[in-house]
Amino acid sequence: MAQFTVVDKSGKKVSTVELSDAVFGITPNQNAIHEAVVNFLANQRQGTQSTKIRMEVSGGGKKPWRQKGTGHARQGSTRAPQWTHGGVALGPKPRDYSYRINKKVKRLAILSALSDKAAGGNMIIVDDLSAAEYKTKAVVEMLAAIGAGKKNLVVNDAVDEKLVKSAANIPGVKTTTAGSVNTYDVVNADKLVLSLQAAKKLEEVLG
Repeated sequence: MAQFTVVDKSGKKVSTVELSDAVFGITPNQNAIHEAVVNFLANQRQGTQSTKIRMEVSGGGKKPWRQKGTGHARQGSTRAPQWTHGGVALGPKPRDYSYRINKKVKRLAILSALSDKAAGGNMIIVDDLSAAEYKTKAVVEMLAAIGAGKKNLVVNDAVDEKLVKSAANIPGVKTTTAGSVNTYDVVNADKLVLSLQAAKKLEEVLG
C-alpha cells in the first residue's frame, strides 16, 4: 500500500491516504496502453466518409462518340473516373472502424496508466472536488492552487453538474467520473486530478 498526499482546494496538505499497489503501483505495461489507446481512437471514428462511384454519378448515359474512326480513344461514358465530373475510383465508403480488445488487456492498460501517473508524481488527490456554484473562475483558481498542468483530467466519484459546467469551457480540462475513466484520457492528460472518493472508488472497482 502506497501513501499519497491529500490536499484541499487551496493546495494545502490535509491528510494522507493509502491506496492499493494493485491499482496505483504496478509496473506499467506500455504495450497494453498502446493497444487500448489505438482501440479507443479507432472506436471514435465515425466512418461516414463517402464518394460516388461511376454508377452513382448522374449523367453519362450516352456514349460520347462512336467506337471507331474518330482518332480518339474509345469511351463508353462521360462519367468514367478519368473524366471531369466522373465517378471516383476506389474511393472511401461508409464503414465501421470499431473493434473490441481483450478485457484483461483493457484492464491492464488502465491500471498501467494510473500507476504511471502515480509514479511520475502527476496524480493529485483532492479531499473534495464538489462545486458550490456555477463559476469557472473558482475551478481555474483551484487547479492553479493544487499545481495542475495545462491538460488535466478531473475525476469525481459522481457527476457534479456545477463542477462539470464550470470546467467545460476551460481549455485543456476534461471532467469525468470514476466509473467512466478510460486509458486514453489518463494518458492524454498532464495531471490526473482525483477526488478522494474517486480514488477509493477506482481502488474498489479495479483492485
